[in-house]
Amino acid sequence: MIAIVNPNSTVSMTTHMVATARAAYPGCEISGWTSHDGPAAIQGPEDGRACLPPLMQLAETIFEEKPDAIIIGCADDTGLETIREIAPCPVMGIGQAAYHLAALAGARFSVVTTLPASIAILESNVRRYGLGGQLGAVHASGVPVLDLETNRAAATAQVLETIGLARDADGVQSIVLGCAGMSHIPAAAPDIGVRLIDGVVTATGIALALA
Repeated sequence: MIAIVNPNSTVSMTTHMVATARAAYPGCEISGWTSHDGPAAIQGPEDGRACLPPLMQLAETIFEEKPDAIIIGCADDTGLETIREIAPCPVMGIGQAAYHLAALAGARFSVVTTLPASIAILESNVRRYGLGGQLGAVHASGVPVLDLETNRAAATAQVLETIGLARDADGVQSIVLGCAGMSHIPAAAPDIGVRLIDGVVTATGIALALA
């Protein structure tokens, strides 16, 4: 069983991540877990810090289910290193998985995320994973995380516009979608002219390989 853990409290985001993973890997047992006491969205370091205590409590409950692998369903990879230290199975973040795939897919990649508050966190994560030399830039679309759930059409259009700008400005082969709520974007942009990498699908594939 692959456990996808949503560090925020928005259940619809958990549901969409699980549906995306199951559609990509039919027949795989995938469970979704929501941190109900976390913030509604993780938009910057303050939200990241706030979500850690309830996320760690939830992780202990998930361990009891004996998953084969755990996926942190947040592009900030919130709590990843802390949970990995105590988990009885492989643990990965959707950001971490997507960056590594992007690094394999071409010489350079960029990231399109939600709000400017997330830029520094994602840049730091890419460098910490040893991939800073391949990063073009991290671009904020200006779309709040929850708009991807509650105002999807307008939010998708804005994200796609930012992807186009990043593609033209950065000279990259891939663009990583820097939010778990962007899992639907690749299907909405089949002809955008650059590889779009969704961390939910990527992390699920890696989790299956490890399991």
